Amino acid sequence: MNDEFGRPLLRSMMGDQIWKLMRVDEEMFKQETRAYFALRYPGWTVVKVKYPIVFLRDDRGT
Repeated sequence: MNDEFGRPLLRSMMGDQIWKLMRVDEEMFKQETRAYFALRYPGWTVVKVKYPIVFLRDDRGT
């Protein structure tokens, strides 16, 4: 998968405890997903989530 400029996106995964939130509380799921990747991949932005993959865009240089 590529971003809108054709650059490849990073594919990553996260723990099941966050995925479980997706069925219970969608807003909390989004919040926890963003927080998880903000700590582990500073400067990267969550673009798309499709179990079990999370696609991230590199925004460190912009």
